[in-house]
Amino acid sequence: MLTDFLIGRGFNFFASGWTQFAAAFGVAFIIMIVFGRSFIRFMHKIQGKGQPISENVPLQHRKKVGTPSMGGILVLIAIFVAALLFMPMHNATGWIALASLLMFGAIGFADDYKKISSQSKKASNGLSPSLRLLLEAFCVIVLAYLINKTMPGYVPSLSIVVGSSIELPLNAWHLFGLPVTLGFLYYIFAYFVICGSANATNITDGLDGMLAKLYLPVLIVLVVALYGATRTGFMDAVIFLPETSALYGVLGAVFGAVLGFLWFNAKPAAIFMGDVGSLALGGFMGTVAMLLKSEIIMGVAAGMMVLILLSSFLQTTYFKITKKITGTGKRIFLRAPIHHHFEELGWDETKIVDRFFIMSVLFSGLALVLLKFA
Repeated sequence: MLTDFLIGRGFNFFASGWTQFAAAFGVAFIIMIVFGRSFIRFMHKIQGKGQPISENVPLQHRKKVGTPSMGGILVLIAIFVAALLFMPMHNATGWIALASLLMFGAIGFADDYKKISSQSKKASNGLSPSLRLLLEAFCVIVLAYLINKTMPGYVPSLSIVVGSSIELPLNAWHLFGLPVTLGFLYYIFAYFVICGSANATNITDGLDGMLAKLYLPVLIVLVVALYGATRTGFMDAVIFLPETSALYGVLGAVFGAVLGFLWFNAKPAAIFMGDVGSLALGGFMGTVAMLLKSEIIMGVAAGMMVLILLSSFLQTTYFKITKKITGTGKRIFLRAPIHHHFEELGWDETKIVDRFFIMSVLFSGLALVLLKFA
């Protein structure tokens, strides 16, 4: 909006992606810092007891009772204001990225609202898992369709790209000379990427400041991937996608908003992000990775979040299998997700967050190496 206006008035430096990134970053960060404290007071007033603390977390989390939740609402407001000001209005990729934030944020909002209004301490006090997965699947179908339609002509329809040269055009396979249409696999792949990202960030949001600290290194990788996708010859492992240039402003806004949220969410947290923020940021992360055709790279960068999600999946699966076989469920970890396992071992919350942050930086560093040389 503002970018198009300024360019039309001769301020051509706003045509630079980095200018859009920096401007959107600054606006989003300022919104979070300026309005953060009053927003926390407002949410504390209308929520009363705040988000109930689940009975499935370590005992030390009981002291967090009364902390307001749904801080992701302000995060999303800051992102939308900053992005709409500084992203090019005519480019579809920016709108698709914002659509992912809106759709997954809406699911998270419904989940948070049910948790807070019920004040139940059960882990399943939000939307039912089946309903949430169904809603997420619908969002993925819409996003995957839009993503596929924005790809340039030299990227095969409904294809999965590995690096910059190995393409899997799912609608161009042949078996015994006959065409085999497997385009639906693209949507299954999109489901694992986008839905997996959303649920990984959601389950990572379990300790003060942890989601923001693990999310920011992944954002840096996506920004570098975006730069490679909009510059020829910069990175051999990135496919050239100049249409994605609108993502500079959006990524800048997300970066500034998440960093600003960390100001208030660092231990002891004054507010929790809630599902409205964690699901939205995760869905956004997966959507941007698909827009940049860097899904594998993003998966490596988000390796710490993947491990956290995997720990919860393994714990639940192993417990159900052993209970069915022996009648008594057994556990792999003292408590899942894995950050609660370390809490049960006596690790301080800050130490867990900082060490997980270090791991996130290492995973992101590996992803950057793969971006350049894979």
